[in-house]
Amino acid sequence: MPKAVVPEEKRRRRRPTKSGTVLSEALIVETALRLLREHGSAGLTARRLGLALDADPSTLYRYFRGMDDLTLAIGDALIGQALRGWRPTGQWRADLRTVGLRIHAAYVGHPQAALLTTNRVTGRANELAADEAVLDVLRTAGFPLPETVRVYHAFIDQTLAFAALDAASLALPSAALRADEAMWRSTYARLPRTTHPRIAEAAPLLATRMVTSAYPTALEMLLDSAEARLEAVR
Repeated sequence: MPKAVVPEEKRRRRRPTKSGTVLSEALIVETALRLLREHGSAGLTARRLGLALDADPSTLYRYFRGMDDLTLAIGDALIGQALRGWRPTGQWRADLRTVGLRIHAAYVGHPQAALLTTNRVTGRANELAADEAVLDVLRTAGFPLPETVRVYHAFIDQTLAFAALDAASLALPSAALRADEAMWRSTYARLPRTTHPRIAEAAPLLATRMVTSAYPTALEMLLDSAEARLEAVR
């Protein structure tokens, strides 16, 4: 017979740890985010989490099936942070822009966690709420169902892809990040017009724009395309 699922409330440790902390799924996720920020993905282990929480590492498995399950919970928590306080306004383009920028910012605010979670599908409450919200915005705006799914797919994947790209840069050691950003001035800006005319003419603009995220621009392009398709089907 399959093993019975233990309800979440029964999995929780009711007694406080030695330091007086009462464990919860939210506290474990919060602590995991801090460890990722301080030590990177290599620093996120059951042992290190146990030490940080002043609890036996085995206690974590009362809340999560394993470290991968914890990873999914971390990703879902970031989406929850992004959606907190957001309400649709009825203006589909403005609503999608706000949701996209919020999700991108939440992941970029935790770059090490973003590298672990942007490519995962959690199936958890916050992810489901975000998906339902985006689909509802599009359907309410009048997009036919096939177009709704098409735009939703592009919107979500673009948002997460840029979050992963930008997070990867922010997760670099500071010296490496500075060196990459300086390359646009130290190398690209010095290329001669005789060999690289297009780079040479664009160099001042490249040096300014390429050290920032292209996500807001890409998002507007996607919204422009979606708006044009909506007008076409009306």
